[in-house]
Amino acid sequence: LPPNAALAALRIDGARLWQSLMDLAQIGATPKGGVCRIALTDLDRQGRDLFVRWARGAGCSIRVDAIGNIFARRAGQDDNLPPVMTGSHIDTQPTGGKFDGNYGVLAGLEVVRTLNAASVRTRAPIEVAVWTNEEGSRFVPVMMGSGVFAKAFTLDHAYAAKDTEGKSVKEELARIGYIGPEEPGDHPIGAYFETHIEQGPVLEDNDKTIGVVSGVLGIRWFDCTVTGMEAHAGPTPMALRKDAMLAATRIMQDVVAAAHRHPPHGRGTVGMVQVLHMVAQFRLRDNSTPVVLMGYANPLERYEQKHGAGSFAQDAAAAGVDGVLIVDYP
Repeated sequence: LPPNAALAALRIDGARLWQSLMDLAQIGATPKGGVCRIALTDLDRQGRDLFVRWARGAGCSIRVDAIGNIFARRAGQDDNLPPVMTGSHIDTQPTGGKFDGNYGVLAGLEVVRTLNAASVRTRAPIEVAVWTNEEGSRFVPVMMGSGVFAKAFTLDHAYAAKDTEGKSVKEELARIGYIGPEEPGDHPIGAYFETHIEQGPVLEDNDKTIGVVSGVLGIRWFDCTVTGMEAHAGPTPMALRKDAMLAATRIMQDVVAAAHRHPPHGRGTVGMVQVLHMVAQFRLRDNSTPVVLMGYANPLERYEQKHGAGSFAQDAAAAGVDGVLIVDYP
């Protein structure tokens, strides 16, 4: 290590860090200026590959564990010491921003680059971690990679998690090439630090630039299924209806009301709503007004189960249907 004065004078290259953030943000960029880079998608793979390339370019060795966590290691003077680790995640919410998680990862990489430029060799190794599926927007539980690493839940439990299309974590990790040989949590950590943007508006509302996290909200996560009964909109009296959507909206309001009953730290969020029906819209050859068919989930699949493979296309053609647009909810 250099003398204390020289060490105190070390500064990161802010322009380089900013450019790295902007370059990573191009992977999954959205028109509104955000990022949609969901865990274990092709875009996530591209983001991971870019980080790995940058880290190797900074002289780091790369290890990947069985849940897909990435560890970029800069050797220390005593490489047998447990590393000082920093990092975060690069998967995002569907309408995520450029900095959530990404800043923590790339700030760690910038520290490595800065130490390299100043020829500083630390006593202990430094590692930059990229945790898998921290956001939990595609697979639950959230904070999956770090949770498996910390033994909060098992690898098999994480592997078995499926998205709304029935694809499992294990299948998707294998598909993008990020199931590593290392057992999660297999190596010790000397200390862990994470730089993060504030995910809420409190600092800005208080005209503060920086803060220290002093606590984390406890989370209880519920999956709720509301089942109703379809009925004709005209003849069915209101008192005899079983309207699933109406019941669901009341549940959503109660979630918010429960949070308001526990200020200032209460929170209540409905993160996703799935309406399990599908709408098929048909337009006849003479360009007349479209005919809309509403039914249960996967009506085309159900039709062909009943009438035989290929029957829908044949029957639609015989009826003079020129095309069909499927609008799927979700």
